Amino acid sequence: MNDEREDLIRRITETQHDLGRLFAQQRSSLFTSNLTMRQLKVIMLLSAQGSASGQELAAGLGVGLGTVTGIVDRLIAQGFVSRHEDPHDRRVRRVELTPAGTAVIADISNAGADQWRRIMEHLDTETLRNLDQVTRAIRDVADKLGSKPGA
Repeated sequence: MNDEREDLIRRITETQHDLGRLFAQQRSSLFTSNLTMRQLKVIMLLSAQGSASGQELAAGLGVGLGTVTGIVDRLIAQGFVSRHEDPHDRRVRRVELTPAGTAVIADISNAGADQWRRIMEHLDTETLRNLDQVTRAIRDVADKLGSKPGA
């Protein structure tokens, strides 16, 4: 990789970190919730998958089933998830988000989107066109890398 490309990648990465720090100062739902990182990961996995067994959550988190059981028990106590019997296999218990869990994910997602929207409202139309083109290109590369094994 040539020096200019490496310098551009470094500057873009630094800018992303700076924006992350600015967003963190704006007390979004992510920072005001009492969720641990593992609890948040479970909620995010369930949001993406709809429901999951304890084994699936353990694999997704890279932890043992006993650890997942404790995390899920605490999330149930907070009202964010529910556990029920799998209709296709009564031996399996499935976990899914409750309306409160769905609302937490929506609050976190919306807070970030609202912050980006406020920033973009201050950009001129040409800059927005360029940003649209760049973000689509980034998404396309991410899609391609995501579909390649070991990428």
